[in-house]
Amino acid sequence: MGLFDKKKFLTFILENNVVGFFDAPITLKSGRKSNWYVNWRTVASDVFLTDKLADFLLDFVADLKIHYDGFFGVPEGATKLAVISSYKWATKQPNFDAGSHALIMGRGQPKEHGAPKDRFFVGPPRGKVVVLEDVTTTGQSLIEAIKRAKEAGAAVIAAVSLTDRMELDNNKKSVADAVEGKGVKYYAMSEAIDILPEAVKRFRPSAELVKAIEKEFEEFGVKPLRLK
Repeated sequence: MGLFDKKKFLTFILENNVVGFFDAPITLKSGRKSNWYVNWRTVASDVFLTDKLADFLLDFVADLKIHYDGFFGVPEGATKLAVISSYKWATKQPNFDAGSHALIMGRGQPKEHGAPKDRFFVGPPRGKVVVLEDVTTTGQSLIEAIKRAKEAGAAVIAAVSLTDRMELDNNKKSVADAVEGKGVKYYAMSEAIDILPEAVKRFRPSAELVKAIEKEFEEFGVKPLRLK
């Protein structure tokens, strides 16, 4: 049995209102409209909750049994989690000392000039890096972050999403297909197909809203979703 408890993580998501519903559809960063959202910002704004989230992440990555040297969070959604997780993990390593671990932080807006490690990073990456994203829809932000980390000299060995919305991009590729097509293994700690049925039970959205979400998955989903 692994360290990561998926059921407890799902409960953590629901109890902290990471997932919710809108009667009127909103426009996502991807440009698509949706009647449901995933928002990790409330958790990321709270020290206690971010500490708990970092523990979930560290358990999840430990179960992957990969060797890594730090985390890089996609600016700006996963920056705080990456910094705190890197710190918590590094301080427990037997070789922890000055210069032993990089504290990686990307810039929200790149500088106009300089090498990639200066243009795109406040704290440049080095060694083997796990790239983090809070929410993946089509995976484009994650792929861009992977590209930047590689350009700065890091070896990106894995990409991890806190929540995958389980949607296809305009080329009918899933996030997993798009990311792994760039030569990086992709992992999701939670997925829409697991979260939404439990969210419907907890928050009891209208039948019309449920149908609208099911229609979203018929159009964009990796696979259809039936919620009731």
